[in-house]
Amino acid sequence: MPTMSPIQCLTFSLLVIPPLLAATYFLAAFPHPPSPLIILPSLSSTPIAWSIYPDNYYSGGAFATLPFGKVRYWLLGPEGGQKVVLIHGLSIPAIIWRDVAPSLAARGYRVLLYDLYGRGYSDAPQITYDTNLYTTQLALLLQYLKWEKAIIVGVSMGGGIAAAFTAQYPYLVDERVALIASAGIMESGDISRTAKFMSSPVVQTLASSRIVRKYLQRLTNTTQEAKSDGTQLMPAVNATELKEESSSNKTSADPILELVRLQSAHLPGYNAALSSSLRDGPIRGQAHCFSSSGFESRRVLLIHGTHDQTVPPKYAPQILSLLPSSTQSRSKLITIEGGGHDLTLSHAKQVQTLLSDFFEGIPLDVKDIINC
Repeated sequence: MPTMSPIQCLTFSLLVIPPLLAATYFLAAFPHPPSPLIILPSLSSTPIAWSIYPDNYYSGGAFATLPFGKVRYWLLGPEGGQKVVLIHGLSIPAIIWRDVAPSLAARGYRVLLYDLYGRGYSDAPQITYDTNLYTTQLALLLQYLKWEKAIIVGVSMGGGIAAAFTAQYPYLVDERVALIASAGIMESGDISRTAKFMSSPVVQTLASSRIVRKYLQRLTNTTQEAKSDGTQLMPAVNATELKEESSSNKTSADPILELVRLQSAHLPGYNAALSSSLRDGPIRGQAHCFSSSGFESRRVLLIHGTHDQTVPPKYAPQILSLLPSSTQSRSKLITIEGGGHDLTLSHAKQVQTLLSDFFEGIPLDVKDIINC
């Protein structure tokens, strides 16, 4: 096959390249501007949820309008009290603190509770629910409230958020951090197959579809309707009754489980938020946050139940070992014998006592607390 001479190559290039450049010039299109963030509604438009979790469940409630959507928050306790932030977990909004928050407020603390994006009464932006979304949400909320810093307390996935927040915004965190049944470093093998399946993009799309949600809405509506004999499968429970019911450690889980079902059926962004959080959120991969300089010289309290089936108790000592050496000697791991994952509901009195003593610097007498 004959080869082209240099003059032939140059001629060919002059014939081909200019038309290609001209075509590219005239056909090139500047990228479209980014579309506005789509924000889905919260429980505020779902009256059925009010029987369990009304938006005035706690006093001092309001909304903060932030870049990723509105955030529902509540402030309890005296304005001059030491500031404490309570962060809930993956699926249950701020009602998870229904016993702990009022107790801390009664002891003089200024307590901030809020619903994470995609849960409860906070908006559900159509965005990846990764660690940065949650830490930014809290940082902007504190800025909105003009809080300079606060004690940070997280339960379950909220523990992972607390760790990441401490690593990213150490100047907003007071000396003490409390982690209850904390996620953050879970291995994929300890996440159930069902959770992995439900968090897959395909299932997430189906679960968030209008058809599936309408089916779930019919199911939840059925549980609220009277049976033929006039009784209810799921009687309406108001906030006062819930608080009275939870004054002892024997709390009923039904209202909480029902709230999860209601969110799944009536919140357009709830299922997507959970699925994305399982894949991209602070449930795992946060070891670098626990060992970061943000935790240097802090005091950390870890509380974990020995029968926790959601976040196995083996992770609590692992988290403790990840903390900087200057922090490990000032930190404490408390295990509650027989405790499951929802310690703030099942062992509320113990958690209340542990937290308040920890905040006040009182030595933790584990035996007295567990047996109270």
